[in-house]
Amino acid sequence: MNGSLKTDCDVAIIGGGPGGSTVATFLAKEGFSVRVFEKERFPRFHIGESLLPYNTPILEELGVLPEIERAGFMTKNGAQFFLGDGSRSTKFRFRDGSFTKYPSAFQVERSKFDEILLNHAEKCGATVSHETAVAKMDVDRDLGATLTWQQKDGSTGTTSARFVIDASGVVNFSGNRQKLREDHPHLRKVAVFGHFNGVAMPQGDERGDILIVRLKEAWCWLIPLSETKTSVGLVFDNLAIRGTEPEALFHETTATHSELHRRVARADLIGKLHAITDFSYSNREIVSDRLVRVGDAAGFLDPIFSSGVYLAMVGGRDGAKATMSALRADRTLTLEMRRYEHASRKNMRLYREMIEKFYSPDLMEVLMSPRRFFRVPEAVNAILAGRLDGSWSVHWRLRLFYLLVWIQRRRPFLPRIPALR
Repeated sequence: MNGSLKTDCDVAIIGGGPGGSTVATFLAKEGFSVRVFEKERFPRFHIGESLLPYNTPILEELGVLPEIERAGFMTKNGAQFFLGDGSRSTKFRFRDGSFTKYPSAFQVERSKFDEILLNHAEKCGATVSHETAVAKMDVDRDLGATLTWQQKDGSTGTTSARFVIDASGVVNFSGNRQKLREDHPHLRKVAVFGHFNGVAMPQGDERGDILIVRLKEAWCWLIPLSETKTSVGLVFDNLAIRGTEPEALFHETTATHSELHRRVARADLIGKLHAITDFSYSNREIVSDRLVRVGDAAGFLDPIFSSGVYLAMVGGRDGAKATMSALRADRTLTLEMRRYEHASRKNMRLYREMIEKFYSPDLMEVLMSPRRFFRVPEAVNAILAGRLDGSWSVHWRLRLFYLLVWIQRRRPFLPRIPALR
């Protein structure tokens, strides 16, 4: 890398969501010049509202945790899993996990949460261009990167940078243009979701828990955002929804499964229902000369275990550190960047494996009948909380959990659940 390279900024970031704002804050706090291009004006609607307990140390590192705590978000102490007919359920309390350091997380309305993070990045020194969409990106190993952008009022311009961070989310700006996207064949899903008032949610010590309702043909999330507002979403197999209007299928499904019906029958939709399709994918390449992808621009997973915002912020933190090392070493591609790519793939594989197994009835049969031997439930709890440090004490117990699922499939040792088969 040419140390005398003249550019408008050190790093240009495409996207101001949690991944982009995390990168921007870490870089700006270290004195690098950063410009963020966000195509929308915050606040704006977004899903992915449930954080994991291990988000907490990242919020602390960013210096934004006190503001998040003052924002009045719901406290999330655990997750509850139900069958659609209400016949079986199980609970995971983060504070009960002997391998889990952080006992709680937040349920966040993303319009507010994302705005806090992006404003914090700006306070730390990042320059944010709102309602500015990047139209083109040219990256040259020797000459640097140039972004061509257009603002909402139609004005256009270019910005040069030593490095580009793609934090564009499921838009997958650079990955799609470079044809790097690979869909996960077993996770071709459709999500239909919206915000509702008046959903029947747990109270008392369970207030704030995320609810996951497992159906034979789908699953549903219910995330409390306030005392009255709840995010509700149904995830179907892509093939199951063909020829059916997503909104009609949403209402039909919530009406015909007793656990969902009793919770949403008297609820009122706020605004409209939204739908996204084929959303699980990864990119064949996460880093290249002068380019680092973070969050959903590296890969997107089914949201069943609420890993989206967490992985975006982990990627934002670690991607920022890898970028700093390259900038300081005056290089375009470093070993630290490759290590970041390796760690990102490892983290996504960890959750993808659990997600793929979640869609088999065998995993639910084991999950709904927890046995405390060898502290296996505590290890599952740690993964659900976001522990990604590769601890052997967690890893071998997770492998044992998957072995039990494998045995249940071939020689069941627990009662079958007819509703899932």
